[in-house]
Amino acid sequence: MNVRRVDELGPDERAALFDRDAGVEAVRDDAREIVDRVRSEGDVALRNLSREIDGVEVGNIDVTDRVERAYEEIDAETRAAIEDAAANIREFHERQLPEDWTEDFDGRELGRRFRPLDTVGVYAPGGTAAYPSSVLMGVIPAVVAGVEHVAVATPPAEEINPVTLAAIEVAGADAVYQVGGAQAVAALAYGTETINAVQKVVGPGNQWVTAAKAEVRGDVEIDFLAGPSEVLVVADGTADPSLVAADLVAQAEHGETSSVVAVTDDEDTAEAVAAAVDDHAAGRDREATIRAALDRDASGVFLARSMPEAVLFAEEYAPEHLSIQADDAEALLDRIPSAGSAFLGPYSPVAAGDYATGTNHVLPTNGKARVTGGLSVDTFLRSTTVQRLSEDALGDLRDTVTTLADAEGLEAHAHSVDARFEGDASGEGGDDTCRGGDDTGGADDTATDAEQSDE
Repeated sequence: MNVRRVDELGPDERAALFDRDAGVEAVRDDAREIVDRVRSEGDVALRNLSREIDGVEVGNIDVTDRVERAYEEIDAETRAAIEDAAANIREFHERQLPEDWTEDFDGRELGRRFRPLDTVGVYAPGGTAAYPSSVLMGVIPAVVAGVEHVAVATPPAEEINPVTLAAIEVAGADAVYQVGGAQAVAALAYGTETINAVQKVVGPGNQWVTAAKAEVRGDVEIDFLAGPSEVLVVADGTADPSLVAADLVAQAEHGETSSVVAVTDDEDTAEAVAAAVDDHAAGRDREATIRAALDRDASGVFLARSMPEAVLFAEEYAPEHLSIQADDAEALLDRIPSAGSAFLGPYSPVAAGDYATGTNHVLPTNGKARVTGGLSVDTFLRSTTVQRLSEDALGDLRDTVTTLADAEGLEAHAHSVDARFEGDASGEGGDDTCRGGDDTGGADDTATDAEQSDE
């Protein structure tokens, strides 16, 4: 990799770095066609698309009965690793559970309650690599939140990866379907003869999955539109260049469209990281994929004139994964609010969070960390505000409510408050039915309002 200077980046280079996208528009029409086919043809479309796209003849779409057997069949070491990661993820997400609360505000008893969604669909990617970790990250927060029915969709295969199936068993999903891509999103969103429609679809995937989520959004809730994996490492002269490079190569391994970036204010560190990246990439099992990601315009090692410039670069980038390998990492993090997940210090590799620290690795990409966070228990909850007012508390608010209601031209709103104090909930007759009115009564007042409305 070559080192580029932050202050010398041209408009096209800046656009490649800061205007990243998930590649959705390029496949939007194809995804829409797939969604429409599934919506109209159901299981028939799923089987035909599995044959056309995945090259797999699918018999049973529902493969829930395979997960327990897969759990028993995988080797003990892998099973223990899944259990360990799941326990950490579960523990972290249990800390996120909010409690219902009420409080008295001068006679206004106000509160908030939280309830889980009823049904959720989790997409577990397949394709060039299997991702049992994504199963854990998607299913466990939903189960912790209390979702009644959690379904998983994962791409079909002659033999679905048994580690993925075992992870589904450990995570606690209720149903598993072998269907992938845009068709999986459509099936979860609208339902088929085999698959029940859900309230929300979550989980990462390729651009067809993301495009399909964009299509169904509005008919069903989604988490967010995630793109290829990203990492940005902020390093200073104290960082170990080899460790920085190892983190870049690890994320490049995800796919050819991954974006991997390091920024530092130290020229020697920048040159050493660039050299170490090539060393770490050599001989990797997925070397071709790694090098394709490293060669992208959205990847690179960048030299800033100062650490404040490096921090501004990182904030503008708003990475999915932010690694800070520098002195006083916490102080630097305070100046970079836009990041999906942060990893501080030399012993916090992004890969640890990808699998087992307990935090969630389903995170916003393409700069969306500026406005949203990653998957959490909150993703699977709905909240309701609750209020109970005493007569005195409503009386204290009476003038405020009625004045604002009148200002908005919503007279019935004002009356709904007044009626509770004037003994006439119907609004008919009686001199006291209208605030500040003359002695002509409610019927005359209504006519006056109508006349004013016509002017």
